[in-house]
Amino acid sequence: MLIEYYHIDAFVEHGFLGNPAGVCILDSFLPDAVMQRIAFENAVSETAFVVSQNDGYRIRWFTPETEVDLCGHATLAAAHVLFRERGFSGNVIEFASQSGKLAVEKNSDILVLDFPARPPVSCDVPYELNNALGHIPVEVLASSRDYFIVFADQDTVKPLAPDMEILKNMGKFGYIITAPGKEVDFVSRFFAPGEGIPEDPVTGSAHCTLIPYWAKRLNKTEMVARQLSRRGGVLYCRDAGERVKIGGKAVTFMHGKIEI
Repeated sequence: MLIEYYHIDAFVEHGFLGNPAGVCILDSFLPDAVMQRIAFENAVSETAFVVSQNDGYRIRWFTPETEVDLCGHATLAAAHVLFRERGFSGNVIEFASQSGKLAVEKNSDILVLDFPARPPVSCDVPYELNNALGHIPVEVLASSRDYFIVFADQDTVKPLAPDMEILKNMGKFGYIITAPGKEVDFVSRFFAPGEGIPEDPVTGSAHCTLIPYWAKRLNKTEMVARQLSRRGGVLYCRDAGERVKIGGKAVTFMHGKIEI
């Protein structure tokens, strides 16, 4: 069996940067165990599996270790494949997903994700967190999935080297680290070592939480953000109440076939 496969760099203008994602175009979903093995073999943060459905598509995402309920960069990558490589003729692609209906709008060379907002809320702070981070944050909140950790400035966030073994055992999917930016409105990093992602290069889903937080704090609805991973990426953000808009560019690195 041959599966159409694309390797896409998301949230970047040029290749070899941003967040690489795998995209598999299927006639129907494969058994979960097979999709998980493909994602493990691809060894990128997420692989998206896309199936045509009615007037849109259904999408699922797998890290090398598990299926996830929401992924921004792999959705951006999937939309890029459908628009650029597969000839989708409209301006908006709709995806059905575990997180409800998602949409990606083509706006010139920028693709804009329409995702649910997930504002952070107060939480109890585990004592292990400061030990794991090596620095004391100014604020710790939580979303339904992640810890949301705020530092005073970009210079603290960029060199941060958390203890991955401690983070693995703290009971959250991921850890969003953020601070005000210098050249942009805010910066972030994202770690999910328990899910096979020590550091994610650019995390669209984390911005479902970052955007409402910074919109309120900065009193702005439109912002530019940068993720400070080694590969890095730029995201064009807009707070839309119960939804967030996350814009970025994507580049095709590879197109081939998987044989199983």
